[in-house]
Amino acid sequence: MEVLFLAVLLVLMAVALGSGFPVAFSLPGAAILSIGFAALVGWLVEGSPNAYFAVGGPSEWLTSGVTNLRGIYWEVERDTLIAIPLFIFMGIMLQRSKIAEDLLITMAQLFGPVPGGLGISVVFVGALLAATTGIVGATVVAMGLISLPAMLRNGYSKPLATGTIAASGTLGQIIPPSIVLIILADQLASATDQASSARQALYRAATGEISMPAEYDVSGTSAGEMFLGAFVPGLVLVGIYMLFILAFALLRPKLAPAVPYDGERNLRFWGQVLLILVPPLALIFLVLGSIIGGVATVNQAGAIGAAGALVMAGYRLHEGKRGAYWPAILAVVSIVTLYFILSWQPINIRVVDTPRENLAVVLALVAVAGLAVSLVWSGARVMGIDRTLQGVMLETAKTSSLVFIILLGAAMLTAAFRAFGGEELVKHFLEGLPGGFWTQFIIVMAVIFILGFFLDFIEIAVVVVPIVAPILLADPGANITAVWLGVMIGLNIQTSFLTPPFGFALFYLRGVAPREVKTTDMYKGVIAFITLQLAGLAVVGVYPPLVNYLPQRTSLLSETAPPPRNPRLQACIEDYLVARIETGEAEVRDAVAEVRRLDLSYLPEDLREDLTESFDQAERAVRLLIEADEAAGRVEEAAVAFKPLLVEVRGLERDIRAVEAEIEETETTLSRLFEGEEGLRPALEAEVERLREERETLLARIPDEFEARFETFSEVEGEETGLRRDYRRAGDTAARNAMDVVAVIESTDAFAALEDDLRQMLERIRAGEDPADLVDPITDLRAAVGDVEGARDLRSEVNDARSALRDDDPDPAEAAAAMERALALHAEQMAWRSRAQQELLPALEAYLERITATVGVRQRDRMPREMALAVAACESRHRDLSLRF
Repeated sequence: MEVLFLAVLLVLMAVALGSGFPVAFSLPGAAILSIGFAALVGWLVEGSPNAYFAVGGPSEWLTSGVTNLRGIYWEVERDTLIAIPLFIFMGIMLQRSKIAEDLLITMAQLFGPVPGGLGISVVFVGALLAATTGIVGATVVAMGLISLPAMLRNGYSKPLATGTIAASGTLGQIIPPSIVLIILADQLASATDQASSARQALYRAATGEISMPAEYDVSGTSAGEMFLGAFVPGLVLVGIYMLFILAFALLRPKLAPAVPYDGERNLRFWGQVLLILVPPLALIFLVLGSIIGGVATVNQAGAIGAAGALVMAGYRLHEGKRGAYWPAILAVVSIVTLYFILSWQPINIRVVDTPRENLAVVLALVAVAGLAVSLVWSGARVMGIDRTLQGVMLETAKTSSLVFIILLGAAMLTAAFRAFGGEELVKHFLEGLPGGFWTQFIIVMAVIFILGFFLDFIEIAVVVVPIVAPILLADPGANITAVWLGVMIGLNIQTSFLTPPFGFALFYLRGVAPREVKTTDMYKGVIAFITLQLAGLAVVGVYPPLVNYLPQRTSLLSETAPPPRNPRLQACIEDYLVARIETGEAEVRDAVAEVRRLDLSYLPEDLREDLTESFDQAERAVRLLIEADEAAGRVEEAAVAFKPLLVEVRGLERDIRAVEAEIEETETTLSRLFEGEEGLRPALEAEVERLREERETLLARIPDEFEARFETFSEVEGEETGLRRDYRRAGDTAARNAMDVVAVIESTDAFAALEDDLRQMLERIRAGEDPADLVDPITDLRAAVGDVEGARDLRSEVNDARSALRDDDPDPAEAAAAMERALALHAEQMAWRSRAQQELLPALEAYLERITATVGVRQRDRMPREMALAVAACESRHRDLSLRF
């Protein structure tokens, strides 16, 4: 019966949307009505309003919907949504201030003489507008009004012209900053948590282990990572569009002719080109560059974009008038001044001690005040010219409200979908498909593509993604990243904007196209671009590094990069080191051979042992790493025959768990029957018996040889795991021991400086000073000695002297004797420390540098740049983990 009410939910939503009822009310309205209807039918037929819910009852699911609504606003982790109105403001301001129009005209003048140049310029400007607005409707309408008449006037074919404009206008869906990417990142954050829990449960069921290793967990995403991940695929689409138009123009020159520029390309022309192109490009650089460089969060970048758009509108709307550029010049001067001030003196407003810091703060405040004046000045201008600011703010409020109200309604709809077991139904359907993850993924992408005919990107992102994303992300076989899934969905949604007959971009263009352009011309024109987008989608799907590499690279090279000890990085670090060893770079062996020739005989025994162990373990680590790589090869060979059997058995076990869950649920229903519901008992008992028989049938289908083959494979896999564990311990020991010895030798100067303090203390004790007056000074001396590496024995003697002075019956003679022993020990250590500082330290530092760049890298705080780049490339590929589950 739950399936019936799930169908009611979907039908209600479809009817409401099809009748033109607002989406913001269709989604929650369908949820509330279907939940209420299910409760009413359950009460009338079964005597219980909870009868037709998968779990719980109507009150629980309505409360769940309200909780989801509150989560949209109150969860700190979801503050990324604040960026949405900022980017909307930025886009509308640039469109209303005619900067988009200037870009189109200028690019047409530049590229016009090239075959298909006018079409190429439309694509180029579409990409620029996408990187500054991210609003499909505004971009398509603007380019349709400006460029379509020019393209038709110059002899362009109607299908090519309309297809180019419509496709270029949709680039705002995928080229950051994009609203759809922000919403997808928000939805995927919750989906990642659910997928992580599902994968942990799968690991427990498959292995019996309570906790899953961190390296097997699902990787999450953020809006910043989504922007980085979508950047390259967006450029790939732009390149594909341009190449297609150029090829079309070369093959059919009459349908895409070159358009020569009638004016003179003089200094004034190029100056005008720079004045029009540089500000938008600079704004794109500031917005995206601040995110990529880790300087600003997505919210802060949105604020930068909104402020930049306001300043640009201030001079564009005032163009031709005296002083038009003064606010913009003031803003640029203020920003440049701030940059130089921060380069000259870093500022922490909470700690200002020196005159230099005071001067830096004052100058920075002046620069910030200048920037504030520039923004207010520009805002006043924009407000005063046709009340543009008021119109932009009103449009921003409307669009932002639309987005957030749909988010709220979708939270209610998702709760209702889960109430009727829809999530489990989808999960069982996808998991039951043959072909594993890729079949599931293709089905999901096809459904999203079809939904794009009827629904806007916001509804798809907030309704479909929370349901299917946890299922796809939890699959250990594909082990996809959330950012890759988000970008793939974003590309798919973008494609659906073009698909006839309901593509939104076609509707936007139809509204501004002249009458001689038929709708069929538009349909013909977008077919080629739909094909190109699907090709781009396939390329990104087959080659995930196009999406994953840039976020990985930025993360591993940032100031907050994860340390090399991070479990998720170990596999890629070890692959890099194996490749380095196999290419003949025997730097570890060479480094060990060099330091073994050093004379260590005069060092204390514990330091000699530490260094000897470091050398031995470094060589052992190389040997173990090679052996682990060979063991990995044997695992891969064994997996060829074992993996099909494992997939078959894990599928059966998944079905068995689903049947057992149904048995438990039915038995729970049996145990909770009311007096008036006893008539249901025979049917429920029969259902339990049927399910038990089904479970036994599934158990019987598990091949008898599975346990033996599983044990054999586990032994091969366990050998690799053990070798990798031993390698990591050996590498850690090699680096740590060498670091400890180097730290002792490097502290020689600090150790030498202790002599004067030791002698002064001895003289004060011998001079007969009151022991009570000496306790605090000798306590400070003990602390100073303890701060020096390798001075533990010396600190012990100083501590003995302190104890003698602190006794109830102080003994200055014993304290003096302890201090004499301390001085003797100091002289003894200085002998070998000074020699080691001259003879050993340079060689040991060189050895340590080579060790911590290779097998001992886990002891570093950060990876070397070369290794980080290699690991980023490795991590950007999806690694199959199914053999671990």
